[in-house]
Amino acid sequence: MGKGSMNVLKNGLMLREFEGRDWKDVHEYASLEIVCKHQPWGPNTEAESQEFVQGVLNDLEAIPRTRFAFALEDPATHKVIGTGELNIRDFHNRTGEIGYIVHPDYWGKGIATELGRFLLHYGFQEHNLHRIYATCEPKNSGSKKVLEKLGMIQEGRMREHLKLQNGWRDSLLFSILEHEWTNITE
Repeated sequence: MGKGSMNVLKNGLMLREFEGRDWKDVHEYASLEIVCKHQPWGPNTEAESQEFVQGVLNDLEAIPRTRFAFALEDPATHKVIGTGELNIRDFHNRTGEIGYIVHPDYWGKGIATELGRFLLHYGFQEHNLHRIYATCEPKNSGSKKVLEKLGMIQEGRMREHLKLQNGWRDSLLFSILEHEWTNITE
């Protein structure tokens, strides 16, 4: 996806590059305890939500670009209701990582799964990746189900993988290989 372009998902939601004004919409969900309880960040202050969006905008200019963060917009309200990211972790080994956050008002509607499908397609088709992985907190059953629906395989558990405000968090590691993705999408 190039700068200024938009992609419409099967559910009608739109993915686009972030704009500076999006921080207010991001803050609506990133400031909620329920959204960030499994994350090493948040609940965000307004300044932290502004810093997140500014960081995404700064990464647009990076050479080589390794972070591709997309605003998930509801066309009915023109509000950003989530974020999807592909981060290229290793160019030589063609490895990337995906992540997603969706406003809780939109949970349980298949939106994170559709967002994940886009990110996998984008990583394999647009960036010629060989392997894409994702992590989730073991207690985050919703995210675990999304990764399984995407055809990602649970590889294991990384102990005390992320430092949270109240201690360390384990992470489940999921991945999918390019040929596995091709077999699913054919």
